Amino acid sequence: MKHSITQKHEFGCGVACTAFVSGKSYSKIVSLLDKKKAGSTGFYCKDLMSILLKLGFKYEYKYLKPKLKRKIYKDGVIIFVKRSKKYPSGHYLVRYKSHWMDPWINFRKNANIINAKSGFRKRVPGKAVYALFPIGVY
Repeated sequence: MKHSITQKHEFGCGVACTAFVSGKSYSKIVSLLDKKKAGSTGFYCKDLMSILLKLGFKYEYKYLKPKLKRKIYKDGVIIFVKRSKKYPSGHYLVRYKSHWMDPWINFRKNANIINAKSGFRKRVPGKAVYALFPIGVY
């Protein structure tokens, strides 16, 4: 089983998920995106999709209408969980071997990025609203 990747910036969950899928390091992916954005505003699905494409991974993102919600349970699918009290800015997770790789799994217990830990969870911790699908998966 692959090791989870912990985000190193407040808004770096998308970076960590992209690193996990591509097999690259967090620092490599953040250097391809924007380190300032990882600490201040985060990334849109199209930002992650373009980096994955540069690395040779073909993805497309979709708004999750009801009929697509069943299709997120395949390895390599990256989801964006809607903004909520639990996740004020939303949160990215990636599907891997019947679990969700969460780049900041202890966020609810410790919202200080210095203490962030990653891990795997069984259930999505909110409402998934967008997904990045590997081409041909959904």
